[in-house]
Amino acid sequence: MSSSLGALQIADWRRRVTGLYAGVRQLSVNSPKSGHELWRSGRDELFAGHPSSPLLPDDRSAFTGLPIAAYDPDWRFEAQVHRTEQSYRLNVETGTDGSVPFDLVGTVRLPYLGSLDVWRLGSYGGGLFLPLKDALAGRSDGTYGGGRYLLDTIKGADLGPGVDDDTLILDFNFAYNPSCAYDPMWACPLPQSGNVIGVEVPVGELYHGDHS
Repeated sequence: MSSSLGALQIADWRRRVTGLYAGVRQLSVNSPKSGHELWRSGRDELFAGHPSSPLLPDDRSAFTGLPIAAYDPDWRFEAQVHRTEQSYRLNVETGTDGSVPFDLVGTVRLPYLGSLDVWRLGSYGGGLFLPLKDALAGRSDGTYGGGRYLLDTIKGADLGPGVDDDTLILDFNFAYNPSCAYDPMWACPLPQSGNVIGVEVPVGELYHGDHS
């Protein structure tokens, strides 16, 4: 596959993801569970049939659906972003993409879970980024050992703001695995210390592969 064709296919993948999340936000106004069902079916469709699916060929031929837990409304929050007073930049080494800069926007504080850092991509395009690594990471039939993403708005994964401008909708039922969980050729920034929590998060996309 030529690099130009691959670029067009990745652009189409991101276009479809952006459209999927637009539908999720619209449905979730009245029924977050309905939005979650759309998200689940949309991701299954993309993984099964899109040329830019992160599934390896052998895995795609046996694919029957992503391991996503049933929706639990207790894991949906409208969280205020407490903005940082000092600038802080983190450069994450990704291998194939080199060093990717992230600037700290602030933190969100969630009941029983603690705080999580909210980042902004510090290069072209900007975009909010909120990764997560929970206590189930790396465990058999748990979550991906490298962590998951809650938000990556530059790639379309955006659940929108809350009622106020300084809030975000954080619904852990929509936590998803980065592409590198399925194909090591992908470069994925993974959660740093401010995005690691000691609580089990049993909702969202789980992971039944090799956790090593």
